[in-house]
Amino acid sequence: MIEPDDLKSQVVRAGYQYWLACSAASPGNLPARGDLDPLTEVPRLVPHMMLKDVRRDPLDFRYRLLGTALRIHMSQDWTGQWLSRIPFQSAGSTIWANNVWVVENARPLLARPPYVGPHKDFLHVESIILPLASDHARVDMLMFFVDFIRRDAPVRPTPDPRRD
Repeated sequence: MIEPDDLKSQVVRAGYQYWLACSAASPGNLPARGDLDPLTEVPRLVPHMMLKDVRRDPLDFRYRLLGTALRIHMSQDWTGQWLSRIPFQSAGSTIWANNVWVVENARPLLARPPYVGPHKDFLHVESIILPLASDHARVDMLMFFVDFIRRDAPVRPTPDPRRD
């Protein structure tokens, strides 16, 4: 289980808490895309949100939505494209493996990959991948909340377990 306090980014933490609240509305079931209304419920998070469709047989993922903050920091807008057709995101990549893990386990995944893109002042990306299921059981969409952590961002001190 991912603890909200483990998340460095306030955006990612808020997105995760939003998903948890939607999940709590139907305990034991995954939320469906239709259960969410981020434009009215969490509009400040939408620029940091990504949605991917999940296709099975063969497994693939299609970019459905890329928030404006994501498009600014990525090398291009991949909306409508399949991961299998993007060389560094296709099968065998960490991005692909993370998506597969969430589909197979129907559980959220925290990812902190190194940043690769046009802005050299970022150290890494913090993202959370959240499963959605139109039937509340079988994952058919992935929702992401993504933030870019700058090299000059203050680093939270690690608590000393020896201190009270």
